[in-house]
Amino acid sequence: MDLKTVLNWGSEIIFCLCGLVSFNAAWRGLQNEKCRIGTFAFWTILGLIFILGPYLPYALTGALLLVLGCLTAAKQVQMGKFVPSEAAFRKAQADKLGNKIFLPAITIGVVALVLSMLKFSGSSPVISFPLVWGLIPSAVLIVWAGLKFVSAKKLEAQAARSAQRQAGQLLIAGLILAAVSAVLSQLQFTVAEGGVSFPSALAIGLASILAYLIGVVITRPKFADTRDDTARLLMTVGAASLLPQLLGALGSVFTEAGVGAVISGIMANVVPQGSIVLGVIVYVAGMVLFTMVMGNAFAAFSVITVGIGVPFVILQGGDPAIVGALGMTAGFCGTLMTPMAANFNIVPAAVLETKDKYTVIKAQLPMALVMIVVHVILMLVLAF
Repeated sequence: MDLKTVLNWGSEIIFCLCGLVSFNAAWRGLQNEKCRIGTFAFWTILGLIFILGPYLPYALTGALLLVLGCLTAAKQVQMGKFVPSEAAFRKAQADKLGNKIFLPAITIGVVALVLSMLKFSGSSPVISFPLVWGLIPSAVLIVWAGLKFVSAKKLEAQAARSAQRQAGQLLIAGLILAAVSAVLSQLQFTVAEGGVSFPSALAIGLASILAYLIGVVITRPKFADTRDDTARLLMTVGAASLLPQLLGALGSVFTEAGVGAVISGIMANVVPQGSIVLGVIVYVAGMVLFTMVMGNAFAAFSVITVGIGVPFVILQGGDPAIVGALGMTAGFCGTLMTPMAANFNIVPAAVLETKDKYTVIKAQLPMALVMIVVHVILMLVLAF
């Protein structure tokens, strides 16, 4: 069994789960008082794209994205009303959980980073899943279940039933994990020459699933509450949740279309030949401005570096490694100042339900302006 194929299947499973989350929001949208059909259609179409993306013709996917844009522009996608929890209950939960509530968020970052750094070497053409990797956590779950069951005997009737139910859930989870580990340990995966890296979608997806399980253990919510809160959060963010993917794709389109070469031709008439200082200023400013338009420094980097960075900075004697590193972080200064970077600037404001949706940008603006000047100075000092 080819490992790369298996990992790609795993990525598709993660995308399917994203589609199911979208379907959940679509179903919840039918309870809206306004724009029920538009909200239902938006999240249903998005779910279909996530699940059927590899099988849909590119032209049809593009048409569906245009439909999503039209629904958003026509304001037919609404959040709807959700019953808020009582303030006293939220306060009690916050006091009870304390800093443990941050564990799921930390888990996503740490686990995703570790998995993204994994690379299966082509020097070992056949690998298998070590059984101990699954048996150790499953043993922990089973022992935990036993301790809970024993401690339940010392509790009152209602608390004892709750503890026994939790012990049963832990036991089932441990047995399932052990069974899955036993099956995986019997499989052998082939690795092609050059090695195989962990797909980013699968890394983030597995990290999110683990974070979800940790959150369930910590908070012990009802399933209905989990579904409702998932829909509420996704509908709060709304269409802005699509911007990172769309803007990343736009950067690739610009690169393939030769926008960098066009920018280089225009800048040749503006930047005097051999002017290192002006070349650096234009490159840094270009990265900042193009990132503000694209909403993504990674999308802007290839276009602006090809169009400005290479001919007006690197070919003038700049160290490519230093110029590239500072060029990328200069783009991040633009990220701090644009609503197009929705996942950084608009989504947090929506989740926190601030009165001004540009609150995050306004708080970051002074530091961003200072850092732009710092980048120009650092590039002039370190790269030449």
